Amino acid sequence: MRVRSDVVIIGAGAAGLSLAERLGTASSALSVRLIEAPPGPVRPAPRTWCFWEEGAGRYDEAVTAAWNRMRVHGPDGHLVDARTGSVRYKMIRSTDFEALVARRLAGRPGVTRTEATVEAVEGTAAGADVLARTPDGRALTLSARWVFDSRPLGSLPRSRTTLLQHFRGWFVRAPGPVFDADSIDLMDFRTPQPERGLAFTYVLPTAANTALVEYTQFSSSVLPPEEYDRALHAYLHEVLGLRDFQVEAREEGLIPMTDARFARQSGGSVFRIGAAGGATRPSTGYTFAAIQRQTTALTEALLAGRRPVPPAPHSPRSHAMDAVLLHALASGRLEGAAFFTRLFSRVPTERLLRFLDGATSLYEDLSIGLHSPVLPLLRSAASLPSRPLRPSPTP
Repeated sequence: MRVRSDVVIIGAGAAGLSLAERLGTASSALSVRLIEAPPGPVRPAPRTWCFWEEGAGRYDEAVTAAWNRMRVHGPDGHLVDARTGSVRYKMIRSTDFEALVARRLAGRPGVTRTEATVEAVEGTAAGADVLARTPDGRALTLSARWVFDSRPLGSLPRSRTTLLQHFRGWFVRAPGPVFDADSIDLMDFRTPQPERGLAFTYVLPTAANTALVEYTQFSSSVLPPEEYDRALHAYLHEVLGLRDFQVEAREEGLIPMTDARFARQSGGSVFRIGAAGGATRPSTGYTFAAIQRQTTALTEALLAGRRPVPPAPHSPRSHAMDAVLLHALASGRLEGAAFFTRLFSRVPTERLLRFLDGATSLYEDLSIGLHSPVLPLLRSAASLPSRPLRPSPTP
């Protein structure tokens, strides 16, 4: 069976859903087909996306909670407690985002959702063919002028440095009010640190007695599964003093943090979007905000009849700074917990948040650099060009 569309979007994660929602609500002139993986190992498990945003946002209806106060705890217990001004930290659960997009696309004639497993994408004279198979085993060919592929890459591009951000989180419920629902603990370093990289726990309260508590490491390899649970138990018991609680849900994940360059085009009419197109910020792992910038630009290009090449998610300067930071952490020159605590202690909060999102000017970047350990970073910058490009670890 062959079906023709203007646009085919592969994958119904944050990037695929965002692009489908923007195109579907902006115009009915384009025919859009969103391909979603059937239930099974290929479909991602429910997960949480967090991002910084100023003022009201496009997807606020799906936001679980938002905060404009944050804390950072140093390894020695030093506390940074800051207001974020007009910028708020927002959390969206993927199930709520999917439901919001489904409501907005309901009744939109231009967008069709198809459940299928994509087996290949082939270029054609008129665009590209997506070869897929439906859950009942039928072959399906989806022809389009433009194809946007958000599926995870089978392997990462070659890099000089790659760290893995790996984590496990518990949605916990306590019998009484134990959390400050107006504030997040963005990074709590009061946990044992790896020899190279860093480890922290963050706490995102959704009410006085409920929160997402997540243990995270930036390191070269993942831990045995029981180590994450052990770290979460230790944090809840020894740091928060919480012994009576229920775990209502769990999430876990693995995000490559790499200085690799991601190709955003894999064929004449086939483009990669989302994390597969380099949207993940190498130094932090944040992805959702860059996806919104990327899908906004693609929507504008398609509606204007321009070639929809995804823009670079991050500036060359941001990429260069991230490469130096990753190398400094991976080499052990930089003590990660002390570095991030120092930044949050000395840099104005709103400026630092813009920096983490790649939205600062050159002058602001230089001013932030003055509050960083200059010598380890300079040594890392000097040695980085001589490091060969190597295959990145498989996530």
